[in-house]
Parts: sequence; C-alpha cells; structure tokens
Amino acid sequence: MHIYICVQTSKAMSFIPSSLIKKMLSQVVIVLIFTNVVASQSIINTLPGYNGELPFTLETGYIGVGEMDEVQLFYYFIESERSPNLDPLVLWLTGGPGCSALSAIFYEIGPITFNYSNFSWGALPTLVLNPYSWTKVANIIFLDAPVGTGFSYATTLEGYEIGDLSSIAQTYEFLRKWLLAHPKFVFHPLYIAGDSYSGIIVPMLVQDITNGIEVGDKPLNNIRGFFLGNPLTDENIDMNARVIFAYRKALLSDELYESTKKDCKGEYYFPPDPSNVACIADLQAVNYCLDKIFLSNILEPDCVTYISPQQNISTWKIASSLLEKNFIDVPVSTKQFSEPWCRADNYVLSYIWANVKEVQAALHVREGTVKDWQRCNSSLRDTYYVQEIKSTVLYQKNLTNNGYRALIYSGDTDLGIPYVGTQEWINSLNLTIEDEWQPWFVSGQVAGYVTTYSKNKYSLTYATVKGAGHTAPEYKPEQCLAMIDRWLADYPL
Repeated sequence: MHIYICVQTSKAMSFIPSSLIKKMLSQVVIVLIFTNVVASQSIINTLPGYNGELPFTLETGYIGVGEMDEVQLFYYFIESERSPNLDPLVLWLTGGPGCSALSAIFYEIGPITFNYSNFSWGALPTLVLNPYSWTKVANIIFLDAPVGTGFSYATTLEGYEIGDLSSIAQTYEFLRKWLLAHPKFVFHPLYIAGDSYSGIIVPMLVQDITNGIEVGDKPLNNIRGFFLGNPLTDENIDMNARVIFAYRKALLSDELYESTKKDCKGEYYFPPDPSNVACIADLQAVNYCLDKIFLSNILEPDCVTYISPQQNISTWKIASSLLEKNFIDVPVSTKQFSEPWCRADNYVLSYIWANVKEVQAALHVREGTVKDWQRCNSSLRDTYYVQEIKSTVLYQKNLTNNGYRALIYSGDTDLGIPYVGTQEWINSLNLTIEDEWQPWFVSGQVAGYVTTYSKNKYSLTYATVKGAGHTAPEYKPEQCLAMIDRWLADYPL
C-alpha cells in the first residue's frame, strides 16, 4: 500500500494552517503503522488438547517494535467473557524478567489450564476451563516481553541485547501499535498490570504512558491506573524484608532475630563488612534456617522437578517459581513426579504442550523463530538482559501526582517478595490512610486484609491474600478473582 501526500506551497494554498498539515501527516503515519500491524493477527478457535471450540475469543499475533521492527513481540489477546465492549482493557506483563505470558494464562489468571488428573507421559496434556479466570471481568493482552520471552524473538542478535529501559520503551511502542490495530478498545479504561519483576517495569511504563499523553502521542488512551502482585519494587527493601518476614512467621527464633538485628544493624541484604564477624555468623545461621524453605510459598514443599526432551539435544528447565533456580536435568524417560507433590510438577505440562509443533502451528507461531519454548527464560537474564533499575519507589511517588487508581496485593506466605517489604515502601509514599487495616471476605471467610490510601485524586488499595504465595492467583484463584472484580468495579474489597 502506497500513500502519497502533496502539499502545494503556492499562494493559492497558503490558507492551510500548518497545524492542519501536521495533523494530516500524523494521521498518515498512523495509517501506515496500522496497515503494517494488522497483518499479523489471528483468531484462534481451537487448541490442541481442548475438546471443541474455545468458548472465549482468543487472538494471537506479532507486533514489530524497534527502529526496523527487528523485535517481534508475541501476544495473546483474550476478550472479556462478560462484556467485551464495556469491560476494561488490561495489559498483563509476567515477571522474571523472561517469564512467558503462557505462564500467567495457564497458572494464574487465564481462561484455560491443564487437566492435571488426566495426564500420562507420551500424551499431549489436555486443557480445561478455569472458572476463576480474570478474563471473566476484563479484556486482557498477555504479552511475551521482553524479547526472548516465550515466542517473542529478534531478527538480529543485537535485538536480544535489552535491559529495563529499552524493554519499557518497546512495550510502550507495542501498546500504541496494538491500540491502532484494535481501535474499538482505544477508549476502554486501561490498566497496566503484572507481578513479581513487573514491579520494576509497570510503574515506569505507566509513567511513559502518562508522558506520552501529555505530549500528544497517538493514539490517545484512557489509562486509569495499574495493579501489581507481590511486586519487586526496591531491591534492598524487598530482599531485606526476608529476615523480618521469616521472624514473623516463626522461621527464626527470637534470640537469632534479635542478635542478627543488633549485629547487622538491620541491614541483611548487602554483604556485611568482612570485619563484622558477628553479623556474618548470624546471617549464616539465618541461611541455615531458611535454606530448605520454598521461597515462593513457605507452606509448600521445597523440591525440584526435572525434565529433558527425549528427541532434542537442548534442555528444558523447569522452574520451581518465577524466581528461578538452577537445575540438574535427567532424561524424561526416568522422570517421576516428586514425592510429595510439588508445585513445579504442574509446570512440566506447559513445557510439553508449548513445544509441540501442532500447538505452535495452532497459535500461529512463526516456524523456526524460537528453538525451545521456556516458561521462564533464565538464559535471557544471564546472557542478554541488563537489570538497570534497582528501585521504582520514586516512580510510585511520581504517579501519586496523577489521578490514578492502584492496587497492590501480596500473597502473605511469599518469602521471595515478602509483604512486609511492600508495606514499607508503600508507607514511604506518605499517603493518607482512608480505611485502616481490616479483613476482606470471600464466601463468608477471611480472604486477606486490606488498607486503602489516597492523595488528592490518587487512590491506592493494598491487600494481602491469606495463604497465597508469590503468584497469588495461582494459589488462591477464587479469592483473587473476587478481589480484582471488586476493585475494577471500584467497590470496597
């Protein structure tokens, strides 16, 4: 498609205002971008492993970002199962960095999950509906970002060299292009969301969107706020809180905690002064007490599931959580699910399903672009990704100057990003408490505790989810659906 514009500069055309010419040119640019984007959309009616047609609208596609579209970001868009023309639009960014959108779809907030009770080795995992999907109340774009995550890829090696700042810029470009390709969602209430490492990405992305609106970036959007689960926000605060959390959960004795607090002067994360022998000894004792505790949920077994493909020389690594560890791999033929059951056992099915060629063809994944799909791409973090931002507290503070709505929720058994650290940085925002700490309920039972804050037109809801781990909807799906449904509707939890 070629579009030509001729602007006559003679006196006969001198009455055209320069502002109108600029507007005409900007609309041409939008049309050109739009024309380039729409070609990569596909509506998926069936999926391998699911019996029958999908009872929800699923679209997959690629959107090119970067100077030459050298980065191709893959997305899954699922329309609201309630009122797609009225419900809000959510851009969901899974943590990691490098954890696939499929992880959020299958294990957290998507409309389908695996049938764990009907799995046998050698067979394709089967899919069942998730009655607690967040797509029951919102239209959700699940994005494989940054590049190298899930099915997103780059056409050059340099394209994989990415960090926090460039990833945020690419995600913002993706969002603008996606809205151009889906104009009916432009004016829907927009929320940016995610969990874990997204606590670094989301506040900065919201700030970029805010700045873009101020300078007139097209298309305009109707951003209303953001929500985050167990978000990494300040590396020092969040990691330091692990010792305090462990003490509150009776994982450390009174004597050890008081000694560590005194000898280390309340600083447990950064390496202590080598001459501070007492602090080093205390931290060694703390590590001994916590070494066999499952980081993502202190109430579950700490164990690892191993799997490698039978007919592929590469390795599939199974993570025990979004906070991945390093694993030793054994052949799939010798694989047995862990005794006792471990949450990592569930993740095996996603590796098997997503690496089947029939599945990738059904999703319209471009053949040959991704060698092995990984739920969380640890090699991306180890080789290419630069974690440039250690704290987004200042971004959180800046966002309080806008009339946004924010929801921060914490699974209260997560040792990885403990709720006590999240409370600490929220308190540093110096907001006004509107509603004191109180229980919220689902089906007549306490689902967690909630506090609400405000500053002018800005509002923040902080909620704990009782008994939930690092990715709260994975552990407490019914409670978390009730939470997000109420919050999006601006109802008290």
